[in-house]
Amino acid sequence: MESEPAIFAGAVFSLFGGGLLAWTVARVRQDRPVADGVRPVASATLAGAVAVLALAAGTWCFTRL
Repeated sequence: MESEPAIFAGAVFSLFGGGLLAWTVARVRQDRPVADGVRPVASATLAGAVAVLALAAGTWCFTRL
C-alpha cells in the first residue's frame, strides 16, 4: 500500500520533467522564446534545469519502491 504514492509521485514528476524538457528543446530548435519577456538563454537554461530536476525526482521516487 505504501508504494502507491511513490508510483504516483514518480509518474507525475517524470511526465512533467519529460514534457517540459521536450517542449524546451522544441522551442530552442525553432529559435522561439521559451518564456516571454525573459532573455532566451536564461529562460532555456532555467527550464532545462527544472526539467532535469523533475526527472531526477521521478527517478528517486521510483527507486524508493
